[in-house]
Amino acid sequence: MSRLKDKYQNIVPALREELGIENVMQTPRLEKIVISVGAGEEGRDSKLIQNMADTISLIAGQKAVITVAKKSVAGFKAREGAPSGIKVTLRGENMYNFLDKLISIALPRVKDFRGVPRKGFDGRGNYSFGLDEQLMFPEVVYDNIMKTHGMNITIVTTSEDDKEAFTLLEKLGMPFAKGRK
Repeated sequence: MSRLKDKYQNIVPALREELGIENVMQTPRLEKIVISVGAGEEGRDSKLIQNMADTISLIAGQKAVITVAKKSVAGFKAREGAPSGIKVTLRGENMYNFLDKLISIALPRVKDFRGVPRKGFDGRGNYSFGLDEQLMFPEVVYDNIMKTHGMNITIVTTSEDDKEAFTLLEKLGMPFAKGRK
């Protein structure tokens, strides 16, 4: 069992008490984590896209999928079937391992880190935030990267509202920025 999953099992009683939940099955929990990268102009270079996918796969511990454009859009210079991004969906043990690595290793390595923003909740208990570069992860070797890129991370929870999701993530150790909710 991963360290973060064990921590979750230990905080469930305190979480239920704080949120006023009587049924243990209504306790908010993590459902999945989605890591995505938009290709942008780099979508035309197949070697660069593959390098980005390999980097995300290395970070996530699971093979990333290269997504393709469903329709052509002239304004974005997107062609149908051309690579448009990379994504990986983590569930179960991989999800807990990635989140533990993100909270305890990667985020503290960010220069002048003041916490992740509190405004990333969507109203349904999901939290999204972006990272500017992938070099904060210990698996990434700088010499193997063709171009630095950021990524979007979405944490999907089973909670119905943002307050429950915020409480869950805060108890799991997510370093939120100080200030208003």
